[in-house]
Amino acid sequence: MKAQYEPADDILVLQFSDKPVTREVSQDWNLNVAYAEDGTIVEIVILDAKASGAWPIPQHAA
Repeated sequence: MKAQYEPADDILVLQFSDKPVTREVSQDWNLNVAYAEDGTIVEIVILDAKASGAWPIPQHAA
């Protein structure tokens, strides 16, 4: 998984795969999920990530 945060736009992109995106679904006004042909998640895009508490990604104790 790769996480990329764009501070100027407050957008967080979580990339899980390099597969081509065949379908994108908006889960809410600020959450979009992209899927590959086989149904696996390719990436998740979160708008207003810091404002919604998704960024920074919380670190949990082991």
